[in-house]
Amino acid sequence: MSLWIVATLFAASVQALRFLLQKRLAMSGLTPAAATFARFVHAPFVIAAGLAIWLGVSGQTLPAIGTGFWPYAVAGAISQILATICVVALFARRNFAVGIAFSKITVLFTVAAGFIVLGETVTWADLLAMGVGLIGVLILSVPVTGGWQVFNRASALGLASGVFFSISAVGYRGASLLIESDAPVLRAAVTLGLATLVQAVLLGAWLAARDRAGLIAVVRRWRATALIGATSMAGSLGWFTAYTLQTAAYVNAVGQVELILSMVISWTVLGERFSRRELLAIVLVGVSVIGLVLLQA
Repeated sequence: MSLWIVATLFAASVQALRFLLQKRLAMSGLTPAAATFARFVHAPFVIAAGLAIWLGVSGQTLPAIGTGFWPYAVAGAISQILATICVVALFARRNFAVGIAFSKITVLFTVAAGFIVLGETVTWADLLAMGVGLIGVLILSVPVTGGWQVFNRASALGLASGVFFSISAVGYRGASLLIESDAPVLRAAVTLGLATLVQAVLLGAWLAARDRAGLIAVVRRWRATALIGATSMAGSLGWFTAYTLQTAAYVNAVGQVELILSMVISWTVLGERFSRRELLAIVLVGVSVIGLVLLQA
């Protein structure tokens, strides 16, 4: 199995756990922005320490950063903040697995963004598999009650998260390709470290100005936020490694396996149940992921 697939499956698994921790943190009274800040606040320091140790042991130096890196990195960082806030806010309106599924609408947006920004394309067979997953997500956009009303607050949050996640994925891939190194993990770590630093500074400043109580709560609950930060960092390293090796659209498509994992978490840990419509949609997304893995293996 290709390294990018392994990295994506690892990242999706860790991310499902991290979203569970963020959901619980948000349910404890934190705003979506504060719960999102918990994801980024610890990461820059841990990544910097890890890079320092690795460079000290290997005797190497940090790779050079190519021209054009920062626009990609900043666009990816800000988009990821907004996408995560949308998903955390969505958890208050739909159950955990459905909230994750909404975020996976990012796949086809990533195809379009990758083509427009980086000139990357996918095959027709892969596009068909992605389309099956999109149908599943569209079915999930329908509330359990209230008929087939597709356009609602939850679907708006899900659509917004998909748009922002797709911009983030393409931005991070573009940034990682401008790190002058042949080592995928090193390129991923440098990109991740700089991006999370931008995120921590921007979101921390926003909370200090608009939600000081949330900022203080994140600092006081350092045990919970540290665990969120650790899972976030591990997952992001997997995503960034995959983005350095493969087109963002393929990475995000295979990453939909997170939906299956989130369904297990939703059922076993949170005690949430699904309607037949939601189960059908989740199955379609799962078929899409399996098809893409088989096509790319």
